[in-house]
Amino acid sequence: MATAGSKPLTVPQVCAELGISRSTFYDWRAKRRAPKCITLPNGSLRIRRAELERWLAAHEDAA
Repeated sequence: MATAGSKPLTVPQVCAELGISRSTFYDWRAKRRAPKCITLPNGSLRIRRAELERWLAAHEDAA
């Protein structure tokens, strides 16, 4: 079972962390450019912290 520290993030939490709007997140999702999501039985989405970190690392720009 997941611990409180590893509780999946909601779309608003991810949007706030990335500094993007919900519409941008859903646009990325439609284009398959967003982090992988978990779809709950009620249709809500959740994003695992580890998946968000992996997604961010994959989008790092070597400066």
